Amino acid sequence: MRSFAPLFRKLARETLGAEIAEAAAVLPLMFLILLGIFWFGQAFSIYGAITRAAQDGARAGAVPYCATCSGTNMLSQYATNAVNAVQTDLQLAKLDPTLAQYPTTQPVFNSCSSASSTCNTSASTNVCVQMPVQLTTISGSTGVCGVSVSFRYPFQFWLPFTTLNNQKVWIAASARVRIESH
Repeated sequence: MRSFAPLFRKLARETLGAEIAEAAAVLPLMFLILLGIFWFGQAFSIYGAITRAAQDGARAGAVPYCATCSGTNMLSQYATNAVNAVQTDLQLAKLDPTLAQYPTTQPVFNSCSSASSTCNTSASTNVCVQMPVQLTTISGSTGVCGVSVSFRYPFQFWLPFTTLNNQKVWIAASARVRIESH
């Protein structure tokens, strides 16, 4: 009867299949890391796009370019200009403007006039436009008045075998700009 000991020693010294076993252990982890890089990159891209949209919206709401507007109608028109700029930027970034939502907590500002500093809902959208609001406080004066635009946008991760799989994350964007005078 033959002894199996030399055969087992020979198998223990062989390394021909080691690369396949190592690849089988490492490749799934590398795949998850690459997927994570891709999805976090997507989230960062959306963050940049919605932040830019909020900045452009605040800028559009701060510059007076409504020749026929006055009083409350003027504030409503400026808010509409801000919302239109946000929606245009979202469409250009290939994002759905209807998915934008009011921020979970509305930014709190002091009003620069008798108007309310709550979100302007006259534009019938989910973008919070607040104007005129006090952006800074300078001792002994009223400070700088401006426009605030804020909203949030959903993003859904797809990372299998993690707690982030199919998790909806809300990415917030806000911008504030000083109101320009005529």
